[in-house]
Amino acid sequence: MVIPSIRQLNLLAALASVFLILFAIFYLQNVLGLPPCPLCIFQRIAFMAVALIALVAALHGPRLIGIRVYGALGLIAALTGAGIAIRHLWLQAAPSEVVSCGPGLSFMMDHYPMSDMLAAVFRGSGDCGDQHWQWLGLSIPGWSLMSFTLFAVFFGAQLFLGNFIKRWQRSNG
Repeated sequence: MVIPSIRQLNLLAALASVFLILFAIFYLQNVLGLPPCPLCIFQRIAFMAVALIALVAALHGPRLIGIRVYGALGLIAALTGAGIAIRHLWLQAAPSEVVSCGPGLSFMMDHYPMSDMLAAVFRGSGDCGDQHWQWLGLSIPGWSLMSFTLFAVFFGAQLFLGNFIKRWQRSNG
């Protein structure tokens, strides 16, 4: 039985994250015509962080401590993305009176201080509360949450089981 190395698994995680970003840009945005809301953009940034951390880990091929460092960094990125997705899901579930419409992200970045812009984004806009697309009963942030959860499990395993994984691969490889 061939056991994939940490490098191969990190490369797979990086490719999966890049695939999700490209799916959002090329299919959801360009084919279906769904413009991303501010929270969607931040989820894409979190996917980019996951991809970058996993890619660097794959190229670096870390030893025991490095596996844990990349695991911690990846876990932070994945949990941040999961938190954004949870907030997005809450806005979709909230009554429309709770979710107020706001300006677009580009306008806020040009005209608001960074702290006000971030506060406005996380309050959400009318676009963030709308469910434009579903697949198998889950909206876009629902699928993002599932993906971030899988990435969090993957990076959490590296963080907490890094020494065990590396020793196990050496003894079986």
